[in-house]
Amino acid sequence: MQSNAGWDDVVKVGSRAASTRTGTARTSSAINAAQRAGTIVGTEKKYSGPNSVAGTEGQRLTKIDRENEVAPPKTISMDLGKTISKARMDKGMKQSELAQKVNEKPNVINDYEAARAVPNQQLLGKLERALGVKLRGKDIGQPLGGPKKN
Repeated sequence: MQSNAGWDDVVKVGSRAASTRTGTARTSSAINAAQRAGTIVGTEKKYSGPNSVAGTEGQRLTKIDRENEVAPPKTISMDLGKTISKARMDKGMKQSELAQKVNEKPNVINDYEAARAVPNQQLLGKLERALGVKLRGKDIGQPLGGPKKN
């Protein structure tokens, strides 16, 4: 493979070798000159400047963005958290012991008792069986009954 560079040629390598900086063209003649030179030109409309009166377009777009935000997921109620805590203490268990019994991490049990957790029906079922207390439905806090007999 042959190169056009000779022994006496100098090749600059690095960030300052080809200085092509992007700038802001403020006048139409500067924009036209940049377009003739073949550089990439982006034009964006500003809704308000520091010394001008703000238009309503930007405010309208901000309002639309706020309306489209996703609501945070629902967490369990504080009553349910207190019920879990009370049932655990009645059984004489620590949070870590309950977590080990339902195969979860202790911070998950802590989140449930502090009402910071997003409800998981599978985990609530495990907690019901481990604590012997209903945590779902109408009778929250009541002793868990066995299977119904016919």
